[in-house]
Amino acid sequence: MNELTIDNVLAGVHAAVNSRAGRYARLADEIWEFAELGFAERRSSKAQMDVLAAEGFEVIAGIGGLPTAFVAERGEGKPVIGLLGEFDALAGMSQVAGSAKEEPLHPGLPGHGCGHNLLGTGSALAAVAAAEMLETMGIPGTIRYYACPAEEGGGGKAFMARAGVFNDLDAAFTWHPGPTSSAHMNRTNAFQQIRVIFRGHASHAALTPHLGRSALDAAELMNVGCNYLREHMEDGERIHYAYRDAGGIAANVVQSRIELAYIVRSRTVEGLKVLAARVEQIARGAAMMSGTEVEFSIESGMSPYQPNLALTRMMHEQFTALGAPDFDESDLAAAVAFADSKDQRNRALDGDIAPLSGHVGNSLGSTDVGDVSVVIPLAQIWVASFARNTAFHSWQLVSQGKLPAAHKGMLQAAKVMAASALRAIQDPDLLDQAKQEHRNRNAGAGYNCPIPDEVLPPLPRGD
Repeated sequence: MNELTIDNVLAGVHAAVNSRAGRYARLADEIWEFAELGFAERRSSKAQMDVLAAEGFEVIAGIGGLPTAFVAERGEGKPVIGLLGEFDALAGMSQVAGSAKEEPLHPGLPGHGCGHNLLGTGSALAAVAAAEMLETMGIPGTIRYYACPAEEGGGGKAFMARAGVFNDLDAAFTWHPGPTSSAHMNRTNAFQQIRVIFRGHASHAALTPHLGRSALDAAELMNVGCNYLREHMEDGERIHYAYRDAGGIAANVVQSRIELAYIVRSRTVEGLKVLAARVEQIARGAAMMSGTEVEFSIESGMSPYQPNLALTRMMHEQFTALGAPDFDESDLAAAVAFADSKDQRNRALDGDIAPLSGHVGNSLGSTDVGDVSVVIPLAQIWVASFARNTAFHSWQLVSQGKLPAAHKGMLQAAKVMAASALRAIQDPDLLDQAKQEHRNRNAGAGYNCPIPDEVLPPLPRGD
């Protein structure tokens, strides 16, 4: 048999995923426990490489100049379909698994506050299931799993896209765990993360203040200037900042060095560059006013995500056919402790798939999945894996990352992605439509990476 009908695709992915459910749930939990920051996911990366190599994939490590990035490939010939995974954690979000109260497991250390332990593992499992079915049925096509580091502010996929690692794909699919299930039909904002360092002169704040030049004054002047800028930005643009180094805790010292992290967001890469230039002007003005020097440098960036409607509609069809995760009474009981509406026990977990929106909306967030969507046609789904209304980047989400409901969401996502990859391989007209839509949207502009060519990824020392 060399045809993948709808029925045998669904039956095949059910069998391929379910037979591996325990192994990949353990892998997701292992990555949850590693909880490694972006560009430093060494153990998480190796764990996935080992599993995929054992599944018969050819693994190439260190792609795009990123030590923890890799691609795993299985199959032969065209089309080539990519499945995207992530595995980075968030700083300072360590939390005891399953606890319904804030309870750091390792205080101050990272935790999986965005579910990337599930995301990467589910995508890897989808790649295994799809590749197995292609080979079993003798159908040409290649499945690739891309392990993508540092989505959380690091722009790992942007560095990879800049290096051209996605260029020969025909299409790609990915997912994200969340509190609801739906096709991702929203554009996101372009993003840049910027490092700002002010340097002045230390001095005694009481005896010789006239000899000091305060980097702290400069930082505060910059922050005030950017806060006034908010009135004069485009709708939907955003500026955020944080102190990485406030210069010390001695109030009687003129602080000589301050480091800030700034994030700017805009609807387009072009608008992003304009807004970032205005922020830089404010930084230089603050340095002039305070008699200090300033270093302003871009660290990372992300392009706006643009859903490919042809692929997204098809992926939603697979999701509808396969259904939302099948949560049971024990899942509901566990979710009640984390749900906002504890008096509505039957609504603690979302067991429905949202209808497909008739139009593309806008999101104020950002993701480096956007960079891949600029390079090739791409679709994404959200799959309920946590209690309703669980906030991303929260201890509540970290705590739920090893619950059975999280595993069920991951397994269902793997089935939908595998089925979508197989449908794309078997339907050349769909791929042609997706590619034409992609060309029309980009109007021949190509990929304009928001990270300047001279900016290298901030790899940990030793890499």
